[in-house]
Order: sequence, then C-alpha cells, then structure tokens
Amino acid sequence: MSHLVFHPIYSQLDLPVRHRFPIQKYQGIKDALLKENVSADCFHQPDALKIDAISRIYDPLYIQQLCSGGLDPKAMRRIGFPWSKQLVERTLTAAGGTVLTSSLALEHGKALNLTGGYHHAFANFGSGFCMLNDLYLAALNMLQSKGIDKVLVFDCDVHQGDGTAKLAANNDAVYTVSIHGEKNFPHRKQVSDLDFGLAKSTGDDEFLTTVEQAWYMAITYFQPDAVIYDAGVDVHIDDDLGHLNITTEGVLARDQFVFAQCEKLGLPIAAVIGGGYQRDIDALVNVHMQLFKAAGVY
Repeated sequence: MSHLVFHPIYSQLDLPVRHRFPIQKYQGIKDALLKENVSADCFHQPDALKIDAISRIYDPLYIQQLCSGGLDPKAMRRIGFPWSKQLVERTLTAAGGTVLTSSLALEHGKALNLTGGYHHAFANFGSGFCMLNDLYLAALNMLQSKGIDKVLVFDCDVHQGDGTAKLAANNDAVYTVSIHGEKNFPHRKQVSDLDFGLAKSTGDDEFLTTVEQAWYMAITYFQPDAVIYDAGVDVHIDDDLGHLNITTEGVLARDQFVFAQCEKLGLPIAAVIGGGYQRDIDALVNVHMQLFKAAGVY
C-alpha cells in the first residue's frame, strides 16, 4: 500500500483574486488520485507542528511574530501572502505533513506529501511563498532515528533551495543538492553542497543528464542513509515561472529515475510535490501526478 500525506487545509487559504499561488492544486491532486482508484486508506492526515518545537530549531522571535501576525509589512511582502490565522495554521500543518512523510518513509521505505518543498524559508525570515522550511525539519526528524546518520535533500524544483542550503550549511549530516534555473528566483543564490544551474530553455536531454550526474555525485560523495526529494514541476515547459523546456515525459523520467535509484540502493525516500505555477489547475495537477505515477501509487 502507498503512504500519502494530505490535509484539506493544504488548499484552504483565502487569497486575493488572481494571486500567483495555485492554492487549489493540492486538493486537485488528492481528487485526481482518488479518480485513479487510489484507496482513501493510503492517506495519512498530519497534525500542525507545535510552535515551541519549531522555536527550538528556528529563530524564536521570527516564529513568534509569524504566528501572532507581528511581522512587518516588508517581511510579509517578501513571503508573498497576506497574513491570517488561516495562513499560520496551514503553514504549520503543511510542514507537519512533510515531517510525517519523513517518518512514514523510514517505516515503509517510501512516502509522499501532497504539498511541501518550502525551501525559500530561512531560520529568521520567509520568502517566495515559504515561511517554514519543511525539508530541513524533515531531515532533522529522520536524523533522530537509529541508523540514519546522513540525509540527502535532493531538490529538483526550478528555484534554488536557498533556505535549505543556508540552514544546512553547518550541519554535516544534511547534504543539499539543488538543480535549478540559473537565471531564476532567488536572484541571490546560496551555496548548496552541490549546485547545478540550468540555462533558460534547457530541454529534457540536458536536464535528465544533469539530474543523473547530480545524483551519482551526491551518492558517491555523501553516501546518505535517507533521501528527501523535492519534485517541483515548475521546470515544466508550460509553467509560468519556470523558463525551462521540460516536457511532461521529462518530469516523469526524472521522478522514475530518483525512485528507482532509491529502491536500488535501499534508501528510504520522502517526496514532496514542490513548486508548480500554471494557472490552468487541471494541467498543473496532471504534471504533479507524474510523481505519484513514478512512485507506483497508481
């Protein structure tokens, strides 16, 4: 049986008309999976993370201001959402979902969160629709398990995982790899353990070669015990914010490669869906569904 993590709150956020963030896609993915006859029993519902627990890892003043609505307008503009209690609850639950996914992956070998990949969040500020870096929290969660001494964060979202890179910079147990558009947000990049910047209009062949090269280098250098995979689909040719020319078949091939490698090496993998910004929600959901197809969910 597949192990999937979802909460209705993932798609419950009141946003201004024409807001850039496709909040409906999470429920859309859940609905699409059910239409593919994926059993409702596959879905695990996460709890919201506790504020005091996060405050021990990230800057407590930032967490307190984020959760109370005390961040200044400039900080909220950098995040890209209007503040609300609903936003805070969704943020805590989404991050809790990725942490739960990482635990399920250790237990069952593979698990997928129907949100996640909030990799632009730093210890003391949010950015680019990201307030809490769930990937780093999930890595720390995995490291608490016996036999897990090194975790690889393999980030294939089109935007560099700058927050994750910074958070893990002084943690030798978390190895960060980012494959991203070089001339894309964030304009000021951080230094991951391995960075691969792709030129605009990069196509499937070069992209998949880079993914494979990055993977083999990471495995050789780091020899991880577990993997967190950000399967962002904003690399897709039709994505409004991607500027790459990756086809749906290319996205599927990428995801199939990562899952096959983890299975071959016996590595538990926690996958998150990452970014994707097509305004056509049905088309966007279809691209995100490639991750679940690659994982053998349907």
